[in-house]
Amino acid sequence: MATPAAPEGQRADDHAGPRPEEGRGGLRATLGGLTTRGRSFLAAGAAAAVCAYVLGQADLLRVGLLLASLPLICAVVLHRTRYRVATSRLLTPQRVEAGTEARVQLRMENVSKLPTGLLMLQDHVPYMLGPRPRFVLDRVEAGGRREVSYRVRSDLRGRFPLGPLQLRLSDPFGMCELTRSFHAYDTLTVVPRTTALPPVRLGGEASGYGEGRQRTLALAGDDDVIPRAYRVGDDLRRVHWRSTARYGELMVRREEQPQRSHCTVLLDTRRVGYQGSGPDSAFEWAVSGAASVLTHMLERGYAVRLLTDTGSAVPGEGSEGYAGTDSVETAGLLMDTLAIVDHSDGAGLSRASDVLRAGSEGLLVAFLGDLDEEQAALAGRMRGRAGAAVAFVLDSGTWLTGGAVAGAVDTRARELREAGWTVVPVPPGARLADLWQQAAGALRDTAAADSYGGWA
Repeated sequence: MATPAAPEGQRADDHAGPRPEEGRGGLRATLGGLTTRGRSFLAAGAAAAVCAYVLGQADLLRVGLLLASLPLICAVVLHRTRYRVATSRLLTPQRVEAGTEARVQLRMENVSKLPTGLLMLQDHVPYMLGPRPRFVLDRVEAGGRREVSYRVRSDLRGRFPLGPLQLRLSDPFGMCELTRSFHAYDTLTVVPRTTALPPVRLGGEASGYGEGRQRTLALAGDDDVIPRAYRVGDDLRRVHWRSTARYGELMVRREEQPQRSHCTVLLDTRRVGYQGSGPDSAFEWAVSGAASVLTHMLERGYAVRLLTDTGSAVPGEGSEGYAGTDSVETAGLLMDTLAIVDHSDGAGLSRASDVLRAGSEGLLVAFLGDLDEEQAALAGRMRGRAGAAVAFVLDSGTWLTGGAVAGAVDTRARELREAGWTVVPVPPGARLADLWQQAAGALRDTAAADSYGGWA
């Protein structure tokens, strides 16, 4: 049974040792571990014994018995060896961007009172992370330890298990090898690549959208005031005497209340909306773009949520599914979700439209794949009450051929613009930072008369 991975910066220890009761078949399994050299000695001994019997040579029989008994004795001794070893694995860091390396450090400790023989370590690593690492350790004294390390790297996002570790024991003559598997493993999370976005000024913002944090004055009327209990250090001029008389303790006005601006990132994951696969595909660009925008808006102090075409929202807690105040925890949750997001089997955006229809005002950023006429009309209605809506539209067919944006994309983009969207077609290999500035310029041109302004 697998042991859960240790937190980053800690080691998950595991123990194993070649004991008779471990494994299936006991000694029979150990005999199955005879090496080519051991089997050759066994075969040579048997052949010498047969020849000695045929030729009547007693000396040849003794040689045959010696050759045959040597690998058998080595197997029995290795099987009955009582030393134990402990291993641990340290993964730094446990969450990396695609194309970035992570370091894995293995530590092996001999916790028995006997020195070990030759040890061979092999860690199980998915092929996407590189070749399977193997290490050979010479004799380890009682209570001694050895440390080795290797690096892993993946251009594909996802969650990849590292381990379990295998330990191969060998006798001094190389006649027999015995393999023992440990149980602990770690998980490497490879998140999408993110791009730093410029802090451009956007237009067309509505209430709840603008600077990352706004402050709104509470109503000062006696009937509308929202009091709270007095705290040490509060200004006595804020004491609300009517509420004090009602509750029997000092109550003060909440003159200012912090308000976080909202941003929703819509990621179209429909399988029918994208063609191709791999790190350079249109779908991977959309996932990376969504990760970049979410990270950027969190850094600006926005309350964010990730919405997919299936209608599922992340983080999913708080008001209307927006994230809380812990931006570090929220960023980790969003990146973990985007690390494993995959194509959906749905053919439409209706579920996401239902969520947005009931949502509040704020910034809406969408990454859309191929749209037919029906889905383009549905996406147009998603504009709804959003203060500003930006759509990055990808034509996955052009990403396969590396050509220019097709005319069908221009048609869909025009329909979305007529519905109030700011549309940015995405050509193959485009830089999101440049498109982000392009979107900001288009918003300023189309919403110059809007009375709200802010930074994003």
